[in-house]
Amino acid sequence: MAEPSFFVWPNWDPVALSIGPLMVRWYGLAYLAGFLLGWLYAVHLVKRYALSITRASIDDVFLLWIVLGVIIGGRLGYVIFYNLPYYLDDVRRILYIWQGGMAFHGGMIGAVVAAWLFCRKYRLSFLTMLDILAMVAPIGLFFGRLANFVNGELYGRVSDVAWAVIFPHAGIVPRHPSQLYEAVGEGIVLWLFLWSLTFVGDRKQGGLLQRPGMIASAFLMGYGVVRFLVEFVREPDAHLGLFLGWVTMGQLLSAAMIIAGGLAMAMRSRPQG
Repeated sequence: MAEPSFFVWPNWDPVALSIGPLMVRWYGLAYLAGFLLGWLYAVHLVKRYALSITRASIDDVFLLWIVLGVIIGGRLGYVIFYNLPYYLDDVRRILYIWQGGMAFHGGMIGAVVAAWLFCRKYRLSFLTMLDILAMVAPIGLFFGRLANFVNGELYGRVSDVAWAVIFPHAGIVPRHPSQLYEAVGEGIVLWLFLWSLTFVGDRKQGGLLQRPGMIASAFLMGYGVVRFLVEFVREPDAHLGLFLGWVTMGQLLSAAMIIAGGLAMAMRSRPQG
């Protein structure tokens, strides 16, 4: 019986483009694509559904505040959640972002804090802003997970499925391409789920977009469920391993998202008055 044939990761160069001393990495391009397309989609949403957030506010919050929130939060989230002792040993390493190390959960918290500060300063609806951010987040997640695959990082556990991939720097055994699972689940499927919620109620008014906080709550639960499930086939962080013998740090954080999203949706669903 013939041995199964697996796809061998082609060892892509993490640098997509070099111009003299300037090096543009795939991960940087993924962030750029996510922010740019997310901004354009947010502009589309506020124009189509006449939301309380203006186009000018979208430009300001996306092109500066959210960018900083995601980058700072993502970095600090990785430091705190995944490798705190390493960075406490030499705090200067926190600034070495070119060496990798970003966490989605931290980036999400950073984006929420940035949105809150922005809305507080300009007296805008914070919940509406969160809904807009939730609608566009899957776009960034999609490109980010593709970049993870190109970089050959955050790969899955050992598997013999027909579509398994051999990542040479992770040994010669085939593994789940968990980055692609997340690109589909956290990107395409999650976006379709949130988009479908704009059909709930009055489609012309944007469905649940007219009930501030509902879309954001659905995002928390939807992302949490997808990430929790994918973590079963994603290789745990070597320095953390499994908690209680079966759960990863990503699953603990995702479980917290599911609970928070469920509670928030229950509160927003209660009759007003």
